[in-house]
Formats: sequence, C-alpha cells, structure tokens
Amino acid sequence: MLKEIIICITIVTAIIIGNGITQKYTTESVDEMVNSLNRIRTEVFENKENIDINNLESEIDNLKEEWKKRHEKLAFYIEHDELEKVETNLTGLKGEIEGEEYGEVMSRLDQSVFLLEHIEDKYKFNLQNIF
Repeated sequence: MLKEIIICITIVTAIIIGNGITQKYTTESVDEMVNSLNRIRTEVFENKENIDINNLESEIDNLKEEWKKRHEKLAFYIEHDELEKVETNLTGLKGEIEGEEYGEVMSRLDQSVFLLEHIEDKYKFNLQNIF
C-alpha cells in the first residue's frame, strides 16, 4: 500500500512540475511574440507616410524565424492546428506588408495577437480548463 502511494505522489508531482515548465515556456513565447507584433504595429501606424518596407519585412522574417524555433518545442504539447493558425497569420501579414495593404495589416496583427493569447489561455492550468 505504501509503495502505491509513493508512486502516485511521484506521478502527480511530475505532472505538476511538467505543467509548470510548459506553462512558463508558453507564456514566455506568447509574450515575446506579442511584443514583436506590437512593435510592428507601432512602426506601421506611427509612420504611415514614411514606412520602411525593408525594415518591416526583416522584422517579420525575424518574427517568423523566432516562431519556427518556438514552434518546435510548443508542438510537443499544443495542438498543431493552433500553431498553424499563428503561422498562417504571420505569412499573411508578411504578404500584406509586401503588397502595401496597410489597412489589412491591423486586422492580421489583431488576429495574431488573439490567437497567441488564446493558446496561452487554453493551456493554462485552472479549474475552467479542467472541467
């Protein structure tokens, strides 16, 4: 009986520690991506007349490269569909910036931020997500 209790406590402890680690990584990833998207938003909408497209494209490329690195680790415990939605929005964002469709850029930025925050909320360890 004591052996089974020790095994159960060990398993529960491992689950709680693993959840804490993955939740922290998810939060860090989302925060970094949202900050990058907000920098892009600021650059586009504060400098409407003097937008440096090359600079924006390089920022989007850097953002996509960072997402690819984070995507590899996040894919271990987050649904692939959720991650692909973010990647699709980032690709669309780059296309709209290249096409100089700045009206649509705001929509893509908002969608990307919403998806990232949705992923973070969906995988938080709380009573709402348990039941």
